Amino acid sequence: MKTTLQSKKLFVFDMDGTIYLGGKVFPFAVTFINRLRENGYRVLFFTNNASHHPDFYYDKLTSMGFSPKREEILTAGDVTIAFLKRHRTGKPCYLVGTPELTEQFEKEGVSLCEDAPIVVTSFDTTLTYEKLDTACRLIRNGAEYLSTHPDFNCPTEDGFIPDSGAIAAFVTASTGVTPTYFGKPYRTAVEMMCEITGVALSDICIFGDRLYTDIALGRRNGVTAVLVLTGETTREDVEKAEPADRPDFTVSSLEKVDRVLFSKTAGC
Repeated sequence: MKTTLQSKKLFVFDMDGTIYLGGKVFPFAVTFINRLRENGYRVLFFTNNASHHPDFYYDKLTSMGFSPKREEILTAGDVTIAFLKRHRTGKPCYLVGTPELTEQFEKEGVSLCEDAPIVVTSFDTTLTYEKLDTACRLIRNGAEYLSTHPDFNCPTEDGFIPDSGAIAAFVTASTGVTPTYFGKPYRTAVEMMCEITGVALSDICIFGDRLYTDIALGRRNGVTAVLVLTGETTREDVEKAEPADRPDFTVSSLEKVDRVLFSKTAGC
């Protein structure tokens, strides 16, 4: 692991479940990330949670001691908006999302209305039956269906709550239409990383707590993937997974990675 990680230029971190859980910072996460910067490595915080504006994560990470730069933060909402602006220019959307995501879409120039040719669903803590009904009606009438990310559950300090993938599953069950997903583990996400940072896929390492998003992003796209057992996935889940779906490395915490990467005595 040490030789592999030393060769990387960009270290990408999932947030909730990987470097913190809710409002609790995992031990050693700040120290490890600071040490990466001190040793010339670049850092990117990437979350599939599009319910908040990137500025929310900037403020949260700052308050937790991670000292982020604004350009070090990327969300699935950012990736989805970039796609819409680049490939669906001028087309309005019906958005099932939080007020923060709605504000982000509007500030980025994506028009929103209730009779749109495109439906976008996301992690929405303000979800109502009316929103779901409208989304399903539009999709049944031919609207294109997009979803910011496929995560079924969002980890919190009190357990898991339904995430974007669970909302999309409701819409799919009602309409029979599966959305085009953005964010992790889809190719669009890593293409966005490379475009923003100028770093090649082979020079990127991603840390995350989920096999089907964080780790799959790496395994499907030529990015080294490290599973941290501080969130959704257990060691038993890894053992049950198909070999092609397993991480390159599995660690109990980021402290283990810090010891391997920076300890003069670590040889693994």
